[in-house]
Order: sequence, then C-alpha cells, then structure tokens
Amino acid sequence: MSSSIEKLCAERKIKLTENRRIIARVIEQSNDHPDVEEVYRRASKVNQSIGIATVYRAVKMFEEFGLVAKHDFGGGRARYEKLESDDHHDHLIDITTDEVHEFFSEELEKMKEKLAHEKGYELVGHKLELYCRPLKR
Repeated sequence: MSSSIEKLCAERKIKLTENRRIIARVIEQSNDHPDVEEVYRRASKVNQSIGIATVYRAVKMFEEFGLVAKHDFGGGRARYEKLESDDHHDHLIDITTDEVHEFFSEELEKMKEKLAHEKGYELVGHKLELYCRPLKR
C-alpha cells in the first residue's frame, strides 16, 4: 500500500528511491512527531542499509515539496509530521516529557477569525502551539 506522501510524489513526478519510500512510509505511519533521528531508527529497522544522511536529505526534500511539516517544539531538535490538506490541528506540548498532543477546537478557530477581523484582517493561516506542564495534584 502506498502512503499519501508516495502518491503525492508520483502525482508531482518526484522520483522516489526505495529508501525514500521507506522513509515516507515511516513518517506516514507515525502517530507522534518524530525527529530525524527517530525516523532513522524506524527506517533502519526496515532496511539496515539506510544511512542517517539519506534520512536527512529525504525529510528535507519532503519538507521543501510541502509533504511534511517541520516543527520546533523546543528541545533543540526539529520534529516532523505528514501534511494533509484536510487536517488542521493545533499542538499542546508537555514541556516535562516532550510529548505532543494534537487537538482541534472549533471555538478557538472562531475566536482566531474574530480576532483577525476585529483588527481589520482576513485570517489566511496560523499555527498554535501551547507549551504546558502537568497540573500539580
């Protein structure tokens, strides 16, 4: 089964080597937001000959073509997720564990639109990242 990253590459006539296909599938199947090192660990379980430089180049290429999003959630490393045109969500980052939670709030979406409109603007895009720590109980 092809990943949507693979399908988009085929549609856009972007050549994928077998290693790039593996990397695309690793990112596609990730339920978290892995950094390049984690993508490498997962990809090398599928094919031990994949090098870290190959992963860096592939992830950079996917980012440049708008197939993956690069995030800086702190911690000194970029993290990635596949981009899907019909999937908008925001992020809540637990600063104690580095865990990232995706969420969507219709109420927040309306508030962002309203705020932009009140300031005389049309909202055309945004990114919301909430940095949190667990409540002490």
